[in-house]
Amino acid sequence: MQKFPSVKHYIFASDFDQTLSYNDSGYVLSELLGIPTKEFERRAQGMAKLNLVQQGGELAYLLLHDPEFHDRVRPEHLREVGKRIRLKENIDFLYRVLDKGIAGHRFEFYVVSAAPVEVIQSALENIVPADHIFGTQFRYHPSGEIAAIENVTAGYGKVAALDRLQADLQISSDRIVYVGDGSSDVHVMLHVNRRDGFTIAVSENKHLAPIAKRTVLSSNALGVLIPILEEIVGWERVQIRAFLETQGFVIQEWDKVSTDVVTIRDSSPVELEIPISRAEVAGV
Repeated sequence: MQKFPSVKHYIFASDFDQTLSYNDSGYVLSELLGIPTKEFERRAQGMAKLNLVQQGGELAYLLLHDPEFHDRVRPEHLREVGKRIRLKENIDFLYRVLDKGIAGHRFEFYVVSAAPVEVIQSALENIVPADHIFGTQFRYHPSGEIAAIENVTAGYGKVAALDRLQADLQISSDRIVYVGDGSSDVHVMLHVNRRDGFTIAVSENKHLAPIAKRTVLSSNALGVLIPILEEIVGWERVQIRAFLETQGFVIQEWDKVSTDVVTIRDSSPVELEIPISRAEVAGV
C-alpha cells in the first residue's frame, strides 16, 4: 500500500486593525460619524487610562459608555465601517495558500482582534469565514442600541480566545502562529512564545518587535509568508522566490536586517490558478 506523508496542522491567528488593514476601525468609525480624529484620540486615550479597560479595547468601551458613540452607533454603522476599511493586498490569496497551498502543511486561518466582530466580518466577507473571526461582541437592545459588551478580544482576552481555539482544534501549542502589530498583542505573543509557538510582528512597535520571533514590514499581506516558509516549512530563499513566482508574484525587494522588509509584485498579467488581486504592491 502506498504511504502518503501526513499533513502538519497549525493555527494561523492574526490581529485585524493595522495587521490585515491599513486603517484602525475607530478612526474609520469616527470619520463616518463626523467626529474629528483628534477628538477620537482624546476620548480613546481617556479610556486607556482606566484600569478596567484592556489595552486595545478602548473603542469597545467608547461604544458602550461615551454618549457621542453609544447614542449614535448601531450594527449597520459597524458593518459600513468594515466596507470602508482599506485592507492589505492579497489576504484572499494568503488564506488560500495557508489552507492548501503548502505541501505537507495546513494552517487554519483565524482572526483574533479587539475590533467589533461586525466590522471584521464585513471587511473580510468572502475572504475569511465568519466563524473564523473572533472580535469584540456586543449585546443589543431591540432598537439596535448597544446594551452591553459580551466579550472583548483584547489583551488577555486574545490569550483566552486562542486557548479556546487550540482546545477545540486539538492542536499542540508549538503549532500556533500569531501575527500582530501593536502593544495590545504583547500578552498573546508572550503566551505563544512561552509555549514554543511562532510570533510575527508587522510593525516596529517598540514594545512588540523585541518580543516577536520575526518582524516583517510589507504593504502586502503575503509578507508574513516569508518567515513561515523559512522558519516553519524550512525552505531556503531560492525555494520561496520560486514558489511565489509560480503563483504570479515576484519578490522585488527583500532587505533582511533585524527586520524583513519585503516588496512583492505581480510578475505577469496571465491568468493564475488561484484568483488574486492584481494591484501593484509597494513595500514600506
